[in-house]
Amino acid sequence: MADLRILFEQAVAASKQLSERPDNATLLKLYALYKQATAGDAEGERPGFADFVGRAKFDAWAELKGLAPDAAMQKYIDLIEDLT
Repeated sequence: MADLRILFEQAVAASKQLSERPDNATLLKLYALYKQATAGDAEGERPGFADFVGRAKFDAWAELKGLAPDAAMQKYIDLIEDLT
């Protein structure tokens, strides 16, 4: 677990150093995986209709409901490795 956490933190740092900005769908996936890995299942109310960005982020995160934090970390790491 400690090794996975270290690799995850390195991937988070690497995500800020990407040479090219990922497309919006990939950014949403990264956001959702990060949230699932660090906070668990989505909680709270879904943002209102007028908050398009917040709603898209919440929906992407909510789709990962039930995914274990360790699995989310590994998927995040794998996605960052694919982008570098």
